[in-house]
Amino acid sequence: MKKKHSNLKNFISGGAGGISLVFAGHPLDTIKVRLQTQPHPKFGELPQFNGLLDCAYKTIKNEGFRGLYKGMGTPLLIATPMCAVGFWGYGVGRALQTSRDSLALSNFQILKAGMLSGFLISFMNAPGERIKCLLQVQKGSGSSKVKFKGPVHCAVQIYKESGLRKGLYKGLGFTLLRDIPASGAYFVTYEYAIRNLGIEGKSKSPWKIILAGGSAGILANIVGLPADVMKSRYQTAPADKYRRGLMNIAMQTLREEGLQAFFRGATPMLARAFPANAACFLGYEAATMLQDKFF
Repeated sequence: MKKKHSNLKNFISGGAGGISLVFAGHPLDTIKVRLQTQPHPKFGELPQFNGLLDCAYKTIKNEGFRGLYKGMGTPLLIATPMCAVGFWGYGVGRALQTSRDSLALSNFQILKAGMLSGFLISFMNAPGERIKCLLQVQKGSGSSKVKFKGPVHCAVQIYKESGLRKGLYKGLGFTLLRDIPASGAYFVTYEYAIRNLGIEGKSKSPWKIILAGGSAGILANIVGLPADVMKSRYQTAPADKYRRGLMNIAMQTLREEGLQAFFRGATPMLARAFPANAACFLGYEAATMLQDKFF
């Protein structure tokens, strides 16, 4: 990633990266959420989905291929501002720790800049994630068979029923718990890979950017997965469930399903992480190159 970019360039390039990320990764995100939120089977019962392929097969069989893209409208609509703010926030975090005479940052400084980015995007991410998850776990198709007819309808219904804080922003704490460390890991991994793969300066081989961006996405998702599992469950649960929030979900999940439950959805998440985030950084770098060329 080039060191010297204006805030506006980072904002625009980040938006381009976000759109690329959503198109590349949403089907596997849908599978991840469905695996994370499926009911825990009773004794002698089979789980609703037996892994990534089974979930994909049943979703396509029952709802068509479009079922994998349920809820994409929300992340697509917010992808541009969210990722734009994320890359802008990362740039601000870098600028706060350096001067014009010394632009090189340590890995720890990059980590802190990335964590600032995660903090900022959480406030944009939380309502979008709430809507997306509810649409993703919704079964059936057709306006007469489902509660929510789309992202806007879902948002309006949630607001009418529960308001802003308890409705659209339900799960903000879990989103912060996921996004702050994950975003720090995201940027520090990408920058480290950039330096060690020799992509800086004029060397911008697409396959090297893909490798660096994909690796960053994998590590960031591993870091954020336990909080993501709890977030998905909390955001899709009835209002009277998990009244005590984090500890309630953590202890109940650990007691009933064991430690492995916090890593449910890891397979589709990791399968999604590499191509989605490789696409994100490709989109970011391509937009940056175009801006550098014409502006």
